[in-house]
Amino acid sequence: MKKINKINKSLLISILIATSTFGAVGVVNAATATVNLGTASSFAILAGSGITDVPTSVITGNVGLSPADGGNYSGLTQAEVTGSIYSVNAAGPAGYIENPGLLTTAKNDLTAAYTDASGRTPATTLSGGDNQLGGQTLVPGVYSFGHASTANLTAASPLTLNGDGIYIFQASSDLITASASSVVLAGGAQACNVFWTVPSSGSSLGSNSSFVGTIMAYASLNLKTGASLQGRVLAETAAVTLDHNTITIPTTCTTPTGGSGSTTPTFPNTGFTNGLNTAILSAIAITSGIMIIAVASLIVLKKKRAL
Repeated sequence: MKKINKINKSLLISILIATSTFGAVGVVNAATATVNLGTASSFAILAGSGITDVPTSVITGNVGLSPADGGNYSGLTQAEVTGSIYSVNAAGPAGYIENPGLLTTAKNDLTAAYTDASGRTPATTLSGGDNQLGGQTLVPGVYSFGHASTANLTAASPLTLNGDGIYIFQASSDLITASASSVVLAGGAQACNVFWTVPSSGSSLGSNSSFVGTIMAYASLNLKTGASLQGRVLAETAAVTLDHNTITIPTTCTTPTGGSGSTTPTFPNTGFTNGLNTAILSAIAITSGIMIIAVASLIVLKKKRAL
C-alpha cells in the first residue's frame, strides 16, 4: 500500500512538472504583436492642422493633411515627394490629389493604431531624468519613458535596437532627440517594426539626427534642420514642421519569425537569438512530451497491478 502511495505522489509531481513546463513554454512564446496602421501605412507624413516645409526635403511615401484643408500646406512641393500629396479639398501644392475619403480613413486608422500601441502592457520603464534612451541596447518588446530635462536621446550615446521583432516605445509626454543623435538597427531589427507613441506637443528630432520608426504623435512634431527618419511622421491633431529633412517609409519589411507579427518565439528582454530560443523551446517541449508519456504508462501499469 505504501508503495502505491509513493507511486501516486510521483505521478502527481510528474504531472505538475509537465503542466508547468508547457505553461512556461506558452509564456515564453508570448511576444509583442505588431501595430496595424491600416491605410495610414502608405503615408510618410500625415498631419491634422498643417504641414510646413523649409525646402528642400526628400520624402519617400505619401503626404496627407486632414481635417485641415489644403491651404495649410506651406513650402512643400511635389518635386520633394516620391508619392502623392493628398488634400481634403480643392487646394494644396501643385499636383495634389483631392481625396477626403482616403484621408478620413487614414486618420481613423491612425487613431486606432495610436490607441493600440499606447495601451500595450506590460512595458519596461526606461528610468532617469535625462537621456533615458541613450546608451541602451534593447531587444523587441514594449518600453516606456518620461519627459527628459534636456533630451531623451543625446549624441554621445546612441540607442541600439538589437533583434528581429516588434518594438513599441510609449512616451509619457514629449519626445526630444538632440542634434546628431541616432538610433541604430542591429541583429535583424527593422525600421518597419518600430513604433513610437507621443502624447504631448513640443516634440522634436534634433538637427542632423538619425531616427528610426513610425512616430505616432497625438499633437505636433518638429523635425529640425537635416534630421532624417526611416519611418513615418503621423500627427493626429496638430502640425508637422520640416526643414531640409529626409523621411523614407521602409519598403522591404520581412515578417518577424513566428508569423504575421502576432507572436515571435523570443524571450522578452533577454537578448537571446531566435535560433537559440527555438532550440530551447523545442527541447522543453520534447522533454515534457516524454514525461507525459511516462506518466501515462505508469498509470496504466498501476491499474494492471491493482487488478
